[in-house]
Amino acid sequence: MLADDIRLFLSVFLLVIGGILPIVNPVGSAPMFLAMTRGADEGTRQVLAAKVAVNAFLLLMGSLIFGAFVLKLFGLSIPVVQIAGGAVLCALGWNLLNSDPPAHAETADPVPSDVAIMRAFYPLTLPLTVDPGAISVAVAIGANHAHSVERIIVGLIAAILATTVIALTVWLCYRYAQRVAHWLGHTRMMVLLRLSAFIVLCIGVEITWNGIRSLAAELPFAVAPAHGGAPTAAPPPKAP
Repeated sequence: MLADDIRLFLSVFLLVIGGILPIVNPVGSAPMFLAMTRGADEGTRQVLAAKVAVNAFLLLMGSLIFGAFVLKLFGLSIPVVQIAGGAVLCALGWNLLNSDPPAHAETADPVPSDVAIMRAFYPLTLPLTVDPGAISVAVAIGANHAHSVERIIVGLIAAILATTVIALTVWLCYRYAQRVAHWLGHTRMMVLLRLSAFIVLCIGVEITWNGIRSLAAELPFAVAPAHGGAPTAAPPPKAP
């Protein structure tokens, strides 16, 4: 019995880490975190890193536990969330890709701390850190829950620990992003920022396309024929 619980714990822990962490990708999001907090001082960025990590933890856990219920309550589907969220992510990536940063970070106008902290949830947590792809994966994982109370508790503990690891990774990457930027230098950082923004734009297009494709599969003309095989065209009419 204990061995089954350990196997369940490890499977859920690795499933959450392996399914969500590569999508969250805090290493790739760190340059955009710096770009979107341009003008903020280092202390404000540290506070923002902690707030974003906490928000990411709460958002992911909420998606794991209540995501499927919330979608069902409002009559929504995961493809609809993918299309709407992918569009927001495309807009974010496009704006960052076409933004005109100052020649050096020191020349940016200072941003008040309260104004910068107001951006902790949107857009720094959603959709920059936890994008619709991560939410949809978390909802799908949470929908496949166990049926016994003991297994539910074990799975919940594993999910909490895995989400904590993801949040800590986000905090570390954002907390020390400024030091990495100084080490890389302005030119390399701008190249990395443009590349990251383009990747975000591509991810947004991919998420939107997946949602459109899933909805298109539900259309009547997309239903496969009953006897299998590709539908054949009707024979042309005979000449009189």
